[in-house]
Amino acid sequence: MEQNLLRALERFIVTVARAESAAITSARILSGGAVQENWLIDVAIVGGAHAGRLECVLRCDSPTAGVAISHGRAHEFALLKTVFAAGVTVPEPLWLCEDSAVIGRPFFVMRRIAGTAAGHLLVKDGCYGGDRVQLAERLGRELARIHSVRPPQPALDFLPWYEDAPALHSIDLHRHFLDGHHTAHPALEWGLRWLERHAPARGEISLCHRDYRTGNYMVDESGLTGVLDWEFAGWSDPLEDLGWFCAKCWRFGKVDREAGGIGVREDFYRGYEGESGRPIDREAVRYWEVMAHMNWAIIAIQQGERHVSGEEDSLLLALTGHIVPELEWEILNMTESD
Repeated sequence: MEQNLLRALERFIVTVARAESAAITSARILSGGAVQENWLIDVAIVGGAHAGRLECVLRCDSPTAGVAISHGRAHEFALLKTVFAAGVTVPEPLWLCEDSAVIGRPFFVMRRIAGTAAGHLLVKDGCYGGDRVQLAERLGRELARIHSVRPPQPALDFLPWYEDAPALHSIDLHRHFLDGHHTAHPALEWGLRWLERHAPARGEISLCHRDYRTGNYMVDESGLTGVLDWEFAGWSDPLEDLGWFCAKCWRFGKVDREAGGIGVREDFYRGYEGESGRPIDREAVRYWEVMAHMNWAIIAIQQGERHVSGEEDSLLLALTGHIVPELEWEILNMTESD
């Protein structure tokens, strides 16, 4: 980060922290997705409630436009505050800046949490995450706490509201995208028709993370340290999150570990049921696993298009676009007996 931006950030921290001074001693970019950037910032603060050394993460928009359905940083900050208050293990949200004049983009600052979020490392290396039975149960409990947030929530009034069944709502959005896309995807059209014919009726609606998976939570050697990446959160059927977490496409090659590539599905379910007090309809989760592959395929097409169109030159985006056939195959495989 350029020196002039660091100085502007220091002035911002002095104001919001009501401090006498703030000096950034280090700033380095962290690995992140194609939608946002994360910076690890160490700040020495004099005066105010945060006096001392503060290790934090600055989260800002990607330099180019993100996925159309992702939240901006102000909305993500509001989501983080809401679930933090609900008892979900997340990094403590500290300050939001919507003034692009400070560092050129809106951003927010949250307290740093320790550990790694690298999914490919977590599923292969037993040194991370602690006891896997306990980790799967813990992740189930955390998800139940997220789902304890129910509408209405004035702080989340920016989240789109709809009256139809969540499954049909997603299908309509995907069909609209595919109808307007320049390339046909017959396998996805088949999948959409299958999802439409088997769509569950509208039932309980809760806040859903909508990207709750291995790779979007942090662990250290002893267990979970925090749930990350709220940019796709919205109102939906709680089973959508369970299906996404268990979907084959998010097991990072460890397909026999059906709970996110890290554990047994029933351990994950047990944690969720114990925290929520509600039984999980196992068969209904399978429907949402098919939907998970559909959602990811649509996002992958959009990500790949950003690279191909020249909007953003990115190997990550290009590689993401190449996984679409694998997702199409899994959708066909899961629905072939219909």
